[in-house]
Formats: sequence, C-alpha cells, structure tokens
Amino acid sequence: MNHDSVGLAIGQFAPVASRASNLADIEAATRTAVSRGARVIVFPEYSSYFVDPFDASLAQNAEDLDGPFVQALTALAAELDVTIVAGVLEKADDGHRVRNTVVAVGGDGIRSVYRKLHLYDAFGQRESDWVEPGEIAPPQTFTVDGLRFGLMTCYDLRFPEVARTLADAGVDVALVPAEWVRGPLKEHHWRTLLQARAIENTFFVVAADHTPPLGVGHSMIVDPQGVILAQVGTATDVAVAHIDPQAIARARRVNPALELRRYRVTPR
Repeated sequence: MNHDSVGLAIGQFAPVASRASNLADIEAATRTAVSRGARVIVFPEYSSYFVDPFDASLAQNAEDLDGPFVQALTALAAELDVTIVAGVLEKADDGHRVRNTVVAVGGDGIRSVYRKLHLYDAFGQRESDWVEPGEIAPPQTFTVDGLRFGLMTCYDLRFPEVARTLADAGVDVALVPAEWVRGPLKEHHWRTLLQARAIENTFFVVAADHTPPLGVGHSMIVDPQGVILAQVGTATDVAVAHIDPQAIARARRVNPALELRRYRVTPR
C-alpha cells in the first residue's frame, strides 16, 4: 500500500423501516471500514429509513439535518476520525413529500449536502409522488487528505451532466449513494454507468447500493480508467480500496478529455 494512498470504503446493506436498526448497521460497517484503514465510507441512498412501496411513513420518519440521525452519524465520525456519507430522509416544506438528501459528515459536523436532482420516475416507478426534487445549485464539495469529493445520487447516474459538473468543480472522487432497483439488465446498467462516469471524467467513483432483493448490490469503487478496484457482491458487506491520488493525473496525461471537450453544461 502506497504511504500516500487514501482509504475509501463502501458499506452495502438493506436499510429498513427502522432508523435505530439502520444506524446500528451503519455503525458496525463503519467500525469495520476504519479497522481496514478507511478515511471515507459511503452508504446507500435512503440509509436512514426505507420502505417498499413508499407510503406516508416516509414523511413521518424524515428529520431536519440537525436531527437525531445526522447527530448520531456525526458522533460516530468524531469517535472514529472518519467521514461518513449516507442518504437520509430530510423534512420538506409541504409535510407530505420528503427530500432525498445525501450528507457527508465528519467529527466537526456536516461537510456537504446534496439533494437529489433527478427523481426516479422511470421503469414503472414514481419517486416524485413522495420526494421533492433538489434545486440546481453549484456542487458542494469537501476535502479529505487532499482529495476533493462531490456527491450525486442513484438515478443521477443516467444523466452524465451531473458528474460533469462535479468534474468542473475540481472533484477527484464522485460519491454515489443509491437504491438501484433490480430488473432486467439493471446490474449491467449499474456497472456500465459507473465505469462510464469514471472514464469520461477521469476521476474515481465510489458507489454504494442496497442489497437484493430490492437493490442490485454490487457496490464498487472505480478508478479513473474504469477499473473496478473493490466490489461487494450481493451480501451485506464492506469493501475498502486504498487509492493512489496520482492515478488521476496519470489518467489525464494519457486521456486529456476534459481539456479537449468543446461543450459546457448549462441548466435546463
């Protein structure tokens, strides 16, 4: 392991309709990841609370970002000197819908917040019936051990502009909490899109999914050339990759695609 490497981890599990149970799973996985040298660990979308099909309990279990769930994540991050990234249910303004929010927390509190832009109104699903879309805003980023991290969520993977805005913000690692719903060819889509976002932006991608039967699993860490460095199969598990920050510069010397492109991303 290179002494300049940075340990990144994925914590794959199936969140349930119990904030206490989900928090216990997150704590166990975080302790395992830190014992293996992780400095940042990524958990799935809806890590604080999840029910299928969606119902009114989503709003009943949503919290403000200074609520008990995020406070518990912050306390755990402080104890273990790690940054925890997880999808949470945040209270919205109308009392019926929620915000599908990703938070990055360290021992000093919230470091970054991202509210899902592209809601999953596809493949027979209607996430927008229950979730308020995030507003278009400049990426919030945070830094750990000299690496800059940015956030996106699940269905955003199908919109390459989201990842490109992270690259434009100087991000070295894109973090992707997800609940990638199973279905025909969905494992193939998941893997292909994660690798494509890494290759076209020449940065690392770290993605955490729910386990089957609802998610596809296969959480993974992908390098700037599209190589899968670490992966979990379909079980509840943790995987850690110790990445070399210099891999980004090496990839961009060989493939200067970001410099050569002739289009910018503009909001619609």
